Amino acid sequence: MEQHPIKINKVQIRNLQIEDYVQLSQSFTRVYSDGSDVFWTREQIQKLIKIFPEGQIVTVVDDKIVGCALSIIVDYDKVKNDHTYAQVTGKETFNTHSSKGNILYGIEVFIHPGYRGLRLARRMYEYRKELCETLNLKAIMFGGRIPNYHKYADKMRPKEYIERVRQREIYDPVLTFQLSNDFHVRKVMTNYLPNDEESKHYACLLQWDNIYYQPPTQEYISPKTTVRVGLVQWQMRSYKTLDDLFEQVEFFVDAVSDYKSDFVLFPEYFNAPLMSKYNDKGESQAIRGLAKYTDEIRERFMNLAISYNINIITGSMPYVKEDGLLYNVGFLCRRDGTYEMYEKLHVTPDEIKSWGLNGGKLLNTFDTDCAKIGVLICYDVEFPELSRLMADQGMQILFVPFLTDTQNAYSRVRVCAQARAIENECFCSHCRKCRKSSPCAQYGYSICPIGGIYPMRLCFSNGRKEGGGNS
Repeated sequence: MEQHPIKINKVQIRNLQIEDYVQLSQSFTRVYSDGSDVFWTREQIQKLIKIFPEGQIVTVVDDKIVGCALSIIVDYDKVKNDHTYAQVTGKETFNTHSSKGNILYGIEVFIHPGYRGLRLARRMYEYRKELCETLNLKAIMFGGRIPNYHKYADKMRPKEYIERVRQREIYDPVLTFQLSNDFHVRKVMTNYLPNDEESKHYACLLQWDNIYYQPPTQEYISPKTTVRVGLVQWQMRSYKTLDDLFEQVEFFVDAVSDYKSDFVLFPEYFNAPLMSKYNDKGESQAIRGLAKYTDEIRERFMNLAISYNINIITGSMPYVKEDGLLYNVGFLCRRDGTYEMYEKLHVTPDEIKSWGLNGGKLLNTFDTDCAKIGVLICYDVEFPELSRLMADQGMQILFVPFLTDTQNAYSRVRVCAQARAIENECFCSHCRKCRKSSPCAQYGYSICPIGGIYPMRLCFSNGRKEGGGNS
């Protein structure tokens, strides 16, 4: 798996503060090193924060500002046709901003060159979309450059160039990114940025429509939250190294991320094939050998969560804690770079007899950017009290990674998970591993209550999308 050269521990999207200007100006220097753009002044940033604080955000990586997105609110009738950047910003005085407008208009987005390739810009665009929905605005619009057009200007007109970018025959660093984030080209504008020689003074008027938009009325009701979950039915196969294992892990994370899922769930003991390295040892020694991988596995999952902008529930794996005892644990790796550990409380008789596994004591719910969640590993879901305690803490989604080797055991976990969903009126999602020689594949299931979170489920198996749609 290719690693980004910069080590990242935490990613945060937050509102811009005037105290950030010194760091912000340093990033400006790197982004606009060719001198083609005028830096934002402290006074301009201060005015934007004053008139529309929610619209000004920064991306912070390990306490360093590496990205920024600025926006204003304008009236649709003023931007639906041809206009220039100077006109829409009032020559950068922002006197065009109106709290009564219905369009969120983007006037700046950038990412520090050293932090590109980590999908950080997509996070800021997702924030803008959520803000657009929260404020009940009609759409997001802005003028987008086409910086690679100068290479083709003598061969085709802008319309043909845009269509070929849309068909992925030509790559444009700005337009390709915008199209992949669900923006569409409304029209081509001329002289949007007079000094933009790369785009030959053209710009695309890009638009993302808020499907929840309602003309403002006193009866307006915010839409329900939608959460998309990817379930990985992990097929057991031989892996010689951790790199081999994570080549397959990243395939699934990438696939689920392409569906813009909020969570991806891996099963219990998904890393078990790495025990083959310890075939010459006894069972208890082999499982402790497997536990040596756990810290690095967690770090790799954290990097994937950041890179693919998705919350990862890592299933479970053996782990030797500071007390020297062996536990069955897993991790919630959030896409902001933070993580939490959960433990299996009720270990099975075989886990005790063969491996010397100990039951954990941690029982917590976890806040995420989508919902409050809980995780119960396999056998734990058969004990109603655990999920009841989580529900009392406000749990909305229960995840159950598990491993069973008989149809009876599988059915027991599945039916108990359904019972927990009914008892606690929550959304419950579970998945397990499978083996190639199994006569039938047991798929992950999603159980949804009436009302509350509206889930969308994706189940991935053997490298293919096996099922999907609304649950």
